Amino acid sequence: MKELELKYGCNPNQKPARVYMQDGKLPFEVLNGRPGYINLLDAFNSWQLVRELKEATGLPAAASFKHVSPAGAAVAVPLDSTLEKVYFVEGVELSPICTAYVRARGADRMSSYGDFVALSDECDEQTASFLAREVSDGIIAPSYSEKALEILKGKRKGTYCVLRMDPNYRPAPVETKQVYGITFEQGRNEIKLDEHLFDNIVTKNKNLPESAKRDLLIAMITLKYTQSNSVCYAYGGQAIGIGAGQQSRIHCTRLAGNKADVWFLRSHPKVLGLPFRPELRRPDRDNTIDVYISEDWLDVLGDDVWQQYFTTRPEPLTREEKREWLDKVSGVSLGSDAFFPFGDNVERARKSGAAYIAEPGGSIRDDNVIETADKYGIAMAFTGMRLFHH
Repeated sequence: MKELELKYGCNPNQKPARVYMQDGKLPFEVLNGRPGYINLLDAFNSWQLVRELKEATGLPAAASFKHVSPAGAAVAVPLDSTLEKVYFVEGVELSPICTAYVRARGADRMSSYGDFVALSDECDEQTASFLAREVSDGIIAPSYSEKALEILKGKRKGTYCVLRMDPNYRPAPVETKQVYGITFEQGRNEIKLDEHLFDNIVTKNKNLPESAKRDLLIAMITLKYTQSNSVCYAYGGQAIGIGAGQQSRIHCTRLAGNKADVWFLRSHPKVLGLPFRPELRRPDRDNTIDVYISEDWLDVLGDDVWQQYFTTRPEPLTREEKREWLDKVSGVSLGSDAFFPFGDNVERARKSGAAYIAEPGGSIRDDNVIETADKYGIAMAFTGMRLFHH
């Protein structure tokens, strides 16, 4: 098939809409549902991300996409018992590819609500079963087991979008797009990201353990497919905070850092012990946890509301308790798609446990950025490689 007609473009008023190939046939197959314009933008960007993560790390990879940026990305690093509880998979059998997706969705479960899923490996029964209970719009993978496809076809009353991608497809080296009737053309960003990206360590601390290299690779490959400006915090084999599409670098770092902080605070004993009503759905629990962690939770969940969510009124998580918990965090990796213009980015990253940083370098204030990293013993590599994505 060379062409696929779509219901409409980005918005219902944008018709007609289609995807097509100038030469050859489309490199994907629709196995179920009817993909939309934004679904396919998410699908093709996320597919590239997981394909590159698998190639770079050798581990099965997954991504959770919303509006053409990742809400989460991860590789198959086993979960500990705390994360199993945080991710609502206690006692659930998880295959490697399912583990990767559980991690990817767990990076920011609120943002992953209604996501498009990408898997580097075959979608198996465990992954399909996990997806069956989550709110999601579609999935792209190189293949599906018979049972997995059966499960996914029954999702969303039979309308769940299931795409099979040809893993051997390679696009032309030059890509084009139109804006306002004007055609843009550029070479595809085929830069290979591997551990050599971090060879140029510019700080006094030169120690970059293998786990940090893995997490920095996850951060940088994630940024390659995140709307710029962007910053990504990674830890334990997954992204834990992504700041996308901000006009200011420090705003990216703050936004992503705030998400990383929430990710860590989800493991706080008070959060794990919240007395949720047993009938409360997972999306409502995610939303409630986010409100509980925020400063204004008592205003949002006052005496006339909290009973809808909890069996007993929980004690608040105080500002001091949150800071004490976050002060214990260390070993976080941080990637930036362009240079840090000021040391304030390092200052903010440190508050979320950043111990390893990768950024292109090239600012007239590089000396100030390096000095700030040295002040906290952070190991920082200059990659010399900008990764803007628009």
